[in-house]
Amino acid sequence: MIEEILSLVRKHEEWRGRKCLNLIPSENVMSHAVRGLLSSELAHRYTARGRFYMGTRFIDDIEQCGEEIAKEVFGAETADLRPLSGHIADLIFIASFAKPNDVVMCVSPEDGGYPGMWKDGLAGLFSLRAVPFPFSKHDMNIRVEEAKEAIRRVKPKIVIFGASLITFPYPVKELAEVAHENGARVGFDGSHVMGLIAGEHFQDPLKEGASALFGSTHKTLFGPQGGIILADREHGEIMKAKIYPTFVDNAHWNRIAALTLALAEMKKFGNAYADQVISNAKTLARALYDHGFPVRCQHLGFTQSHQVLLDYGGFELGRVIAEKLQDANIIVDCVVRIGTCEVTRCGMKEREMMEIAELVKRTVMDNEPPENVKKDVARLCADFQKIEYCFEN
Repeated sequence: MIEEILSLVRKHEEWRGRKCLNLIPSENVMSHAVRGLLSSELAHRYTARGRFYMGTRFIDDIEQCGEEIAKEVFGAETADLRPLSGHIADLIFIASFAKPNDVVMCVSPEDGGYPGMWKDGLAGLFSLRAVPFPFSKHDMNIRVEEAKEAIRRVKPKIVIFGASLITFPYPVKELAEVAHENGARVGFDGSHVMGLIAGEHFQDPLKEGASALFGSTHKTLFGPQGGIILADREHGEIMKAKIYPTFVDNAHWNRIAALTLALAEMKKFGNAYADQVISNAKTLARALYDHGFPVRCQHLGFTQSHQVLLDYGGFELGRVIAEKLQDANIIVDCVVRIGTCEVTRCGMKEREMMEIAELVKRTVMDNEPPENVKKDVARLCADFQKIEYCFEN
């Protein structure tokens, strides 16, 4: 049994880590130093508010260091690294500022919003009424004037920007003032674009009117899987007071140490990284479009994030495309979203995006045998095994 487990992990690392083009936009790759901290001695330890446990002085210093770097990177007055996932960060924000029967306004799953926020997710859990932003699928963005009227009409207690399918900055500045005037708390789920925000190449929700920015730490932000909350002082202190023991007990201090180092990498290299991620996405989108793929938002330049969206009308045909690409060791999801965050971290640039587009075309449109394409995928990946945008280099 032991050998079987170890063998499965080795096989996965050899396949996904060395032989695949990993284009899932909700994944990234950590530097070796960040990854190493996940298996540090901290993985065995507890600490807690109120100093219940002894022997925690270095753990407490690590947490404090992480919060200070996070505040600096995101321009926030408060930061908290304890949420165990982006979903838990969402939960903390909603639970801190909403009561049963309140209205929450966000992007609906039908328009690319996060299902975990919707009626079958957190809104349902807290007996909230979920109301969608008026949304343009053509532009993949919120309809500003209609959204202003909707906010005035339904008077949501919480307005949350952000989505799973996110290609363009949201009109936070245009809508936050109306939301505040009508008694709403404004948050931004930056799970997908946290690294682009940190790298100052997307938008700055906290300066545009959001009281809190929260989400995952392992998509465009290249940390370990987990969550983070950034906020102004008023909202941040309210959430901090509630996190323990209600939502998080053991916050996994090895993860927090790893996230702290990843934030330091983002502080140093984030601007250049975010710029390259977006440039790669634009190049890949244009190349796929020129090959005849149904890339969304051509009229807007395709994307201003790490995501390229192909319109296959839903999961059914999207899954067929995704499985076909998987046979050639090109990994996407079933939407089909294509992300450039991980390949950029591995050092790929515009020239490689053109090559990726050609590999996708050969697989999907030319119906070339996947074994043939695999060889060229492996050759491309072999040249980009070194993690970039980190201190080790």
